[in-house]
Amino acid sequence: MNPPVNQLLARLRRSFDDAQLLFMGFVLLLLVSGTIAALAKLPALLLPSLLVIGIGVALIEWRWLYYLLFLLLPFTEEIGLFGGLSMDVPSEPLMLALTGCVGTILLLRRGHLSRREWGHPLVLILGLMLLWTAVNIITSVDALKSFKYLLAKVWYITPFLLGTLLIVRRPNDTWRFAAWYTAGACLSALYVISRHATMGFSFGTINLALHPFFRNHVIYATMLALLIPFGWLALRATQKAGTRWAWRLALGLLLFALFTSYTRASILSLPIAGLFYWTMRLRLTRVLLVVVAVGTTLLVSYFVNDDKYMEYRPNYERTVFNGGNFEKHLEATYKLQDVSGMERVYRWVAAARMIAEKPMTGSGAATFYPEYKRYTVKSFRTYVSNNPEKSTTHNYFLLQLAEQGIPGFLLFVILIATALLLAESLYHRARHQPEVQRVVLAATFSLVVIIFHLVLNELVEVDKIGPVFFVCLALLIRAESWLAEAPEGANTLT
Repeated sequence: MNPPVNQLLARLRRSFDDAQLLFMGFVLLLLVSGTIAALAKLPALLLPSLLVIGIGVALIEWRWLYYLLFLLLPFTEEIGLFGGLSMDVPSEPLMLALTGCVGTILLLRRGHLSRREWGHPLVLILGLMLLWTAVNIITSVDALKSFKYLLAKVWYITPFLLGTLLIVRRPNDTWRFAAWYTAGACLSALYVISRHATMGFSFGTINLALHPFFRNHVIYATMLALLIPFGWLALRATQKAGTRWAWRLALGLLLFALFTSYTRASILSLPIAGLFYWTMRLRLTRVLLVVVAVGTTLLVSYFVNDDKYMEYRPNYERTVFNGGNFEKHLEATYKLQDVSGMERVYRWVAAARMIAEKPMTGSGAATFYPEYKRYTVKSFRTYVSNNPEKSTTHNYFLLQLAEQGIPGFLLFVILIATALLLAESLYHRARHQPEVQRVVLAATFSLVVIIFHLVLNELVEVDKIGPVFFVCLALLIRAESWLAEAPEGANTLT
């Protein structure tokens, strides 16, 4: 090797430590393989480099995988594999690697979770949900699909619930996870905004601007909305001027991207989260849950009685998609002439008929499509009912009932109710510990944003949304541990 080259390498080694050089090597490998994959238009070419990086990072410091996953999460893309299978890359390989890391660490006792955390109601309910899903495979109309669903649940819960409990040891660790995901989200938002700008920021072109990283504008907007609470509370948690400016810029970008996504539910979810703050503050969460339960029961009873739901079937010719005009889109929504809204009703009616046939077991996890097509009512059909996306009910609660029966549905509802009641309790218990209270608020608001979306979509199994759902649950569990370990009225270490 030439002396000048030797001198250059020696100078580089003196300038950076081994960890920095290793990280630079990983980044260089990722950039090179990403460039080759892009030029060849074969995303699968990224897999070997991701495998090398995953093994290397796992051997050195598995927490890097956790943060790397959140940084890359907005850029995941579904690629086709053999036998009609598909994989979200790079999220799913990284989730599998993290699941192995977390499982190994817990088995070797290199990481510690307290007995209180292992026995926490939220952890126990999730365990019962997994157990019911496993038992329900026996009666599933497609046992293989249900088994794959069970495996997917394991590699969501293990890294994002248990892994978060291992990583977030102090309140300030929360903002590190939020920063990595927000950084990735902002980069992806800049990509979408730049493409959308060339299309005149029109309502009808938003889905075109999202490709290839987002399947539709709902997933994109939900990701933006659930990060805004974390950004807002992180801004309040930091005192460094540079960091505060970075969070302000990120929040501005996230809000702009959210409003130009033209996604009704996501825009509305933020004031809904604000209303829940006052519900918590006034200790009215129990009242709210009872009102929702009673109201839903009465509404369902009204529509089911004497088949009254048939009076609300759509007019096929008048049910439209106003792709070029957002105002007309909103008008069609409240007039029950919007195609996306009425297609939801079409699926809900089918789900209700599925539930009536198998109320206790359902059809089995991950089997709604194409099973629901046997239960549809033709008079509710719209011109998008052929469903090329293979989407499901557009209501996660109904999906649980249709696929996993009353037991699966009740366990999920109990999980949500327990989390919201815990959030209210923690908010008031942390009044003398503002750093813990901020974590509770960020996790609660983000969780409310996700729950609100679940009424109109099924997003817990979407790789850009589901991880944060379990992270929020983990943060509530961790916050309870901080409060239990600290003397009353004392400030915890940040």
